[in-house]
Amino acid sequence: MTDDFSDNFTLSFDDLKTNTKDIENTLSIATLREQTIEKICSSLRPGQQQMADWKGGPLAVSAVPGAGKSYGLATAAALAIARYKLHSHHQLIVVTFTRSAATNIRVKIRQFLKELSLPEGGFVVHTLHGLALSIALRHPELSELDLENYNLVLPTPSNKITRSCVESWIAKNPRHYQFLIEGSQFDGEETERLRRQSVLRTEVLPQLAWKAIQQAKSSGLKPEDLWELREKTNDNYQVLNIAASLYQIYQEMLRESRLIDYDEMILAALRVLQNEGARKMWQKQVFAVFEDEAQDSTPLQTKLLEILATSSDNNDSNLDFNSLAQEERLSKLSHLNLMRVGDPNQAINSTFTPADPIDFRRFCEECEQLEKLAFMEQAGRSCQIIIDAANFVLKWVNSLNLAGKEKPFRDQDIHPVKVKESENNHNPLATGNGLEIYEPRDIYQTLKLMGKRIINLFEENPEGKFAVLVRENKQGQFIADTFSEPGKYGIEINLGDYGIKIQDVSQGARHSQIPAEILALMQFIYRPHSPDYLKSALKVLGDRHLIPQQDYNYFASQLEQFLYPGPLDPYQSEKVRKCRDFCRSLLKAKLELPLYQLISFLALALNYKQSDLATADKLAERVAKQTANNSSINSMLEVLSEIVNSERFETVDVEENAEEYYTRSRQLTIITMHKSKGLDWDFVFLPFLHENIIPGNLRVLPQATFLGDFDLAEVARAQIRASLQGEDLLDISKAWEQAGYLKMAEEFRLLYVAMTRAKKLLWMCAAKEAPFTWNKPENLQVQKPSPILYALREKFPSCRVC
Repeated sequence: MTDDFSDNFTLSFDDLKTNTKDIENTLSIATLREQTIEKICSSLRPGQQQMADWKGGPLAVSAVPGAGKSYGLATAAALAIARYKLHSHHQLIVVTFTRSAATNIRVKIRQFLKELSLPEGGFVVHTLHGLALSIALRHPELSELDLENYNLVLPTPSNKITRSCVESWIAKNPRHYQFLIEGSQFDGEETERLRRQSVLRTEVLPQLAWKAIQQAKSSGLKPEDLWELREKTNDNYQVLNIAASLYQIYQEMLRESRLIDYDEMILAALRVLQNEGARKMWQKQVFAVFEDEAQDSTPLQTKLLEILATSSDNNDSNLDFNSLAQEERLSKLSHLNLMRVGDPNQAINSTFTPADPIDFRRFCEECEQLEKLAFMEQAGRSCQIIIDAANFVLKWVNSLNLAGKEKPFRDQDIHPVKVKESENNHNPLATGNGLEIYEPRDIYQTLKLMGKRIINLFEENPEGKFAVLVRENKQGQFIADTFSEPGKYGIEINLGDYGIKIQDVSQGARHSQIPAEILALMQFIYRPHSPDYLKSALKVLGDRHLIPQQDYNYFASQLEQFLYPGPLDPYQSEKVRKCRDFCRSLLKAKLELPLYQLISFLALALNYKQSDLATADKLAERVAKQTANNSSINSMLEVLSEIVNSERFETVDVEENAEEYYTRSRQLTIITMHKSKGLDWDFVFLPFLHENIIPGNLRVLPQATFLGDFDLAEVARAQIRASLQGEDLLDISKAWEQAGYLKMAEEFRLLYVAMTRAKKLLWMCAAKEAPFTWNKPENLQVQKPSPILYALREKFPSCRVC
């Protein structure tokens, strides 16, 4: 027997030596990997450590601003890949809210995997819609999604499909429409009737369609579900009845027009996962789901993640967790490989999406019952007084019941990092008091004070990072114009003289400007003999500083003389010739280039930067696709006009690091509070904090008050939300009141987000005189400061400057 064994297993000395080396190398790599893991974990804070220790099952992580949740999530992802030896056929799926956030997390995970000497195939990072699209496109026969023949639409109140829904509803419901026209009272006067018809067609009903459909569809409700809800309400206008009809018409029009919206992507993926074979295939491929920014997810999106995080061995055909009783839902939740990380106190997107912070709060409460709730309460971003101010705002707002029975904030304080942590991880020291609160005479004095403080801080901290956070884009434009044009409004401050670049993000986003600029030039190329088109094209070129500023009206009135002057025409100055030559080069391109190259040529002619060129290419692809069967400049203009008039065309962000782009040193970044989320700066300025803005209130348009002192769109939204939370449906007055509470709650959370962007200094201000609307900043009137400023002054009296 020994001889047989020897015959079969004889090894040469060289073989034995080679195998021994392989074993030693393997052990060496394993040892180094363990040491690297230990090193990574040693730098983690308590909440991050709980994420890194995840070994399956559900986990809710409630994080405060600046706690490093994205870093913690990336660490947990890399360690899970290492621990469970994940690969391309058994992956971890990481999802987040935006493309830029997805890019950042992807980079962080790759860095950790490189340190651990692991391949990158064990994970994939998606936005929620990107994940849904990848599932839907892999199974087109199940998803019923055909992107080759369908176009993506972003419904807005002004979108063509929304307007068509309204017109169709009016045609089908003349009596109900007449009832709306009569409103709360009506004397039958014909001029007033026509005015009310216009308001209903162009404002009230489009807003109702947009908000109600968005709220219902993203929550998984169908038109028939709204039909059922209408039986539970008793209001004269039958708001949910109108909403259900508009929703049904909208869905029919989507199919007829071969259009899809973003919710259709999620629904298409869910249709795939309703098929048992496809569902089990995906569940076998998905090891677990890690979600960042979970407070921004809608119920429909959460349902998708819960299905993917379910084991393929689970044979339960009920895919709707929300329909289950609490005990049964907890049982199912306990078997999900699902980590959700978020901060309900930073839920600020219901202005744009139907996301509701109450959904993530509920997930946290359920995980707490399962002892699967982690807290990330230590944050190293801000100095102590900024932390104290943010915590005070949270407690103050919750204590006064300013937003009804629901607390705007989850009771979770921010704590500084503990002293025992590494020196590189401690909170920054305050600059000056760290918090400065001003009450200047008017908005012009506000800018003088702010400009002088920025210059002073810049001279002391030339590499510091500065930002002004505003509530709306028009405020940002007002600030940028003032600091860029010395003498404007009597303010002699030019930040450029001090080497400070102004980066107005609200203008840099250029959501609608690129299609509008391309359209203006295309219209001129198509009809160069039109004075209006020539003037529009010249204005675009002038605004882009491509031609000298001139009296373009004069050129338009002397069109032929301007473009093609004869020998007897007056001499043209050099500035006029520059304008003329540029216009003629555009006309020449029309003759020499094929149609499909025109948009790209115009983008280059407009001297667009890289991201704008990418957006123009995206626009060109869209136009080419929609004009494939009728390629002509006229059909291109029709498509461009529809995009400009009905959509908020999204730009392509090609910045390698958007965070770096917005937080460069030697730059004053002017950015909205919403867009600032996820970023931070050393010095943050919050001007114009007035009561009519934060918290503000829901307003009824003056032209729509004939219906009553409420907004039908907000009423419908509040009623649908109440039904989703299992509450009794509200009548119109209570629904309107609840909508106001929700708006206030979000505005206070938005202020909290803005405050927690600051590291060393937070500058807050509300002038005594300010415009009621920023469409007319020169029309000043007495404005009250936000009530939170009064409270902050009392709490921190030493921080009151003037």
